[in-house]
Amino acid sequence: MHYIRNFCIIAHIDHGKSTLADRLLEFTKTVSEGERNQLLDDMDLERERGITIKSHAVQMEYKHDNQIYILNLIDTPGHVDFSYEVSRSIAACEGALLVIDSTQSVQAQTISNLSLALKNHLVIIPVLNKIDLLDSIPENVMKEIMELVGCKMEDILLVSAKSGRGINNVLNQIVTRIPSPKGDTKAPLQAIIFDSSYNPFRGIEILFRIKNGCIQKGQKLQFMSTKKVYYAYEIGTLKIKRISKNKINTGDVGYVVSGIKNTNEVKVGDTITNASNPAIQAIQKFEEIKPMVFASIYPVSSDKYEELRSSMEKLQLNDAALSFNPESSKALGFGFHCGFLGSLHMEVVKDRLEREYNISVILTIPNVSYRVYTKNDQKILINNPSDFPEMEKLKKIEEPYILVSIITKDIYIGNVMSLCIEKRGIMISNHSYLTSGKIKILFEMPLSEIIFDFYDKLKTISNGYASFDYKFIGYRNSDLKKITVLINYEKIESLSLLVHKTKASFLARKICKKLSTLIPKHQFSIPIQVSISGKIIARETIKALRKNVTDKCYGGDISRKRKLLEKQKKGKKKMRQIGKVEIPSSAFITFLKVKN
Repeated sequence: MHYIRNFCIIAHIDHGKSTLADRLLEFTKTVSEGERNQLLDDMDLERERGITIKSHAVQMEYKHDNQIYILNLIDTPGHVDFSYEVSRSIAACEGALLVIDSTQSVQAQTISNLSLALKNHLVIIPVLNKIDLLDSIPENVMKEIMELVGCKMEDILLVSAKSGRGINNVLNQIVTRIPSPKGDTKAPLQAIIFDSSYNPFRGIEILFRIKNGCIQKGQKLQFMSTKKVYYAYEIGTLKIKRISKNKINTGDVGYVVSGIKNTNEVKVGDTITNASNPAIQAIQKFEEIKPMVFASIYPVSSDKYEELRSSMEKLQLNDAALSFNPESSKALGFGFHCGFLGSLHMEVVKDRLEREYNISVILTIPNVSYRVYTKNDQKILINNPSDFPEMEKLKKIEEPYILVSIITKDIYIGNVMSLCIEKRGIMISNHSYLTSGKIKILFEMPLSEIIFDFYDKLKTISNGYASFDYKFIGYRNSDLKKITVLINYEKIESLSLLVHKTKASFLARKICKKLSTLIPKHQFSIPIQVSISGKIIARETIKALRKNVTDKCYGGDISRKRKLLEKQKKGKKKMRQIGKVEIPSSAFITFLKVKN
């Protein structure tokens, strides 16, 4: 245990975290030089977007002072939507490399992840990356780091992850500055689950970090949150290729295969213990993650519903922040109402379902969770606009608010503040940040205002020189209105929205106009109506496809043509009453952009 080091890398997006991990693997000879870039980002989606979505664990061996040290790297995502992954990785470590780009300096997510690491009492090693670039400003950024971390200048490691400069020093500092794990080898087994994945042949593979005791092959294991007991058919360590072992000791990181097929029985954050000699309490209180953004997912083909359910259960194993419950819609059939941590998390889940499980899905309009208080003094949590009660029955409505922290250059501060105010933000403070001409501003604003296009607009108005982070601060009173779409006089609950009253009328007309272009023509005219709290605000009509029934009516009395046209008119009227409007899936997908 004295020669084990468990650490993670925390950084903002695009600060070189994945490249640094590649160099560490090369310098420890875990992989051959130049084998592949972004080795730990094994999903195509991660490579295309240039972000880390999943935490990954890998074990390296490094020789220092003629002693072999075992280094367990638990890689972490950098985006705010995957903070749950970061928190679980940090819980399994004693130290962290804080990577900061010397051309961009400290960013909002850097501060957020650093706070999380300090809260868990991790030893922080600041790493200044990309020092070989021409626009690098190491002196200024080092002053920011010193102010942020409270360290000395000589404590900051200067590296170029791309070229490999300074990597040996990073490895030496990991060994000397990060403490070895603490634990009692003779105590009952306590191991925290920080990740899991589904293997169709072996069942669920669980990744864990042992705090006390040890795990042996063939041992009976108990999961403390579910009280389920399983055999450890296979255990091992997490190198690039997993290596089977007979025993894993205190402080180490590994995997276990127990033949578990039911995805509901494994929960990230749970504690594993010895079934015959169980621990008294879990490592930490197991808490279910609370989603912040909600949307529904439906299969494009209705016969794929069961396949979608199975795929989402397997995906949930690898993404503990995803939650879902079955629901149905007249327009879309059977699907699931899902909870996500943010809009990027929502997009990633949709893309992973389509890529990894080959299921084409429809994603409905995202919304947040609201609290409503009825006149009967009932408090109801609303996650779906279709469940929203009638306005006359309500005493008040509350929506979730967040504290938004934005760091940008001072020349963009006016544009950024205007954007936040437009999104119903309330400014809390602003001050010059550190030494590089940057300003940090704090705004309180509704969560619903940032889940669509806030991040894109922020990047646009700041030419990419702005970063933001947010945290939930509670519910507040709000004057909201429900927008309901009626197609052929039938409510389409999948297209319902809850918006602030100041934007309701404008958005209702915009939605109505857009839907009239998205829905194809039918054999009968289709009225599209949009109502706000039960009152019709906008209407458009899609004209019917008209067949020329008099085409073959040559000559004769005009009454023959009139008779045919009258018959067609009656048929159209009857068809409108009994006909069903087919709404293509592309209409729902395009409709997502209407609110932007």
